[in-house]
Amino acid sequence: MDYIKQLLFSRFKTYALVSISMLLSIVLLMVRMKLTHSFYFLFLVWNLFLAVIPFAITSYLVSLPKLNKIGFVLCFSVWLLFLPNAPYIVTDLINLRLNYGYYIWLDVLLVSSFALNGLLLFFLSLIDTKLLLQDYFKKSITNYIITFILFLSGFGVYLGRFLRYNSWEILSNPKLLLIDILNIAIQPNTNKEAWLFTILFGTFLYIGFWVFKNLNYNI
Repeated sequence: MDYIKQLLFSRFKTYALVSISMLLSIVLLMVRMKLTHSFYFLFLVWNLFLAVIPFAITSYLVSLPKLNKIGFVLCFSVWLLFLPNAPYIVTDLINLRLNYGYYIWLDVLLVSSFALNGLLLFFLSLIDTKLLLQDYFKKSITNYIITFILFLSGFGVYLGRFLRYNSWEILSNPKLLLIDILNIAIQPNTNKEAWLFTILFGTFLYIGFWVFKNLNYNI
């Protein structure tokens, strides 16, 4: 309990700003529901909830004393499993092609708002992870790990958006997931879209994170 209190006090400004940003997204969704009498974009709330999970994990971990290696590996694995859910919301922009109604401008604002919150939570969580990794690795090695995570997240988004895998399917359906991953890895010529998406989306996340940390943090 003391750790949680310390966490809330030390990061009150960050949590307040993130909460306000997410509240704006919810308000936009409610306005759209009121105007259109449609619940079509309600799935964005669930996607945003999933995006909060990795940020919540790393926020809690940085408030604790240094974990032993086994504990850190377990927490890191769970975090990495849920991490792609945060930038995944960016790809929800694809749903705009299904709507050509009068309120298309509102839909653009709505989905963009949720997407920006997903990226914000993603970058904040990566900042925490970088700090945590520096307790176990040299700074240069930590930078390589973060870069790998960024591109791995791009691949995770591809698995979710186009192959329709969920984070928990690594437990519920690991065999099929592993087969698809190996197929993409060893047959790049027949899976060009997967590789192209991973590289481009990973680069997008890499540049975004680089800009974010240099604007806001000195690490």
